[in-house]
Amino acid sequence: MPRLIPISDPDDPRLAPYRAIRERDLVGREGQFIAEGTVVLEVLLAASRHRPVSLLLSERRAGGLLAKLERLPAEIPVYSAPDEIIAQIAGFQVHRGVLALGQSTALEGAEAALAALPDRALILVLIGIANHDNMGGLFRNAAAFGVDLVLLDATSCDPLYRKAIRVSVGGALLVPFARIAPGTDIPALLAQHALPALALSPAGETCLQELPAMARAALILGAEGPGLPAEILARSRTLRIPMASGFDSLNVATTSGIVLHHLRSRSS
Repeated sequence: MPRLIPISDPDDPRLAPYRAIRERDLVGREGQFIAEGTVVLEVLLAASRHRPVSLLLSERRAGGLLAKLERLPAEIPVYSAPDEIIAQIAGFQVHRGVLALGQSTALEGAEAALAALPDRALILVLIGIANHDNMGGLFRNAAAFGVDLVLLDATSCDPLYRKAIRVSVGGALLVPFARIAPGTDIPALLAQHALPALALSPAGETCLQELPAMARAALILGAEGPGLPAEILARSRTLRIPMASGFDSLNVATTSGIVLHHLRSRSS
């Protein structure tokens, strides 16, 4: 059972990584991240690819969480403070009363990550996803449907941003991801690793339900509004999701859930 370390001073130097969370999130944490909420904390402790560094709990929540923390290594400090102290440290009211500082594992490059895929593989390739809510939803679906790897281009936001982790319900801590180097020929990279490129477009050549079962596939998704670059669409098999007449717009995370479910159900 971990020992709670009481905190009464918002300027306690041990809590520096939790200070002004929103501002720190914007400039980056050099390989560290903040996880928020009980569900995400459980993922971090039980199944994450990353490791906890410390915890900061509200006094009102700490007692009820101790049993969940039994697996926590003894060297991981667990701080406890009143809500008003946590709010002064974080810069906002932390309603869930649960924060954790995590350390991300060293991420492989895209080439190495692709080379390590199994014979049957489903990956997600994200281009220009700059909205953290969408990123979180995409990783939530990736975890739900067993995506083996997510590749992100240089313009996509960080899946380990606090809000993205929260929206993903911890999925961003589970699914392996790697960055694609700027200037990479993405369709050529996928072809090199025998991953047929599937791209979503309202004018797609193939209706989703007509897509045959595939042992390996790379689903490519772009930002809402601009969508995918024409060069990517021209070198991919384009798919469309049938919708009501006169409407052809879906949220990108919703789109991913529909297509990933189809691909997984057809490959099983």
